[in-house]
Amino acid sequence: MIYPKQNGILFWFFKWYVKRIARRHFDKIIFDEISLDASKPILLIANHFSFWDSLIIFCVNERLFKKKAYVMVLEETMRKDRFLKYGGAFSVGKKPRDVIESLNYAAGLLNDPGNLVLMFPQGKLYPNFVEQVHFKRGVLNIIQKTNPNVQLVFAATFVQYFKHKKPTATVNLKQETVNYADKTINDLQQAYQQHYTASKLLQTEIDIEQ
Repeated sequence: MIYPKQNGILFWFFKWYVKRIARRHFDKIIFDEISLDASKPILLIANHFSFWDSLIIFCVNERLFKKKAYVMVLEETMRKDRFLKYGGAFSVGKKPRDVIESLNYAAGLLNDPGNLVLMFPQGKLYPNFVEQVHFKRGVLNIIQKTNPNVQLVFAATFVQYFKHKKPTATVNLKQETVNYADKTINDLQQAYQQHYTASKLLQTEIDIEQ
């Protein structure tokens, strides 16, 4: 497993770099102004459709949640883009033992109220605006291993160009009040699916002239 590296200077550079490329690539990043308890950690579940997913959420965290952010990333991606570890990324491998180690690490991070852990339960990339979202079980294992004070947040991100040369990223956020520790992965998936479907519908109702 590849762990995050704590380095103040490199993290500052990582944050500067992410903000810079986000400004260059997107016209704007829009998100819901939800209110959470600052004294509790956050497990954020998001859809996975591009290279930009975690970087968009990173920008949202900097502006809204203001937590120390971590994200689970495939080990092959971490080995290719080693700078990610300075931005809070940690790896998950394909072997069962490696998966368990990464899940336990993620659960441990959520014992710190200052942390946010970002998960993509789909496990791989899917097209933006896909109809159905399917989850791997790992995210439920994390929920079952953490204390009930963890705040669960759903994020559904969509990218559209509208009338601009650069796209707009819209992040629909929802705090989920159910803990799911005693539920099934299907229960969690269905709850996220409802949020995702409603968020996708909102994309068709945006006033493009705004």
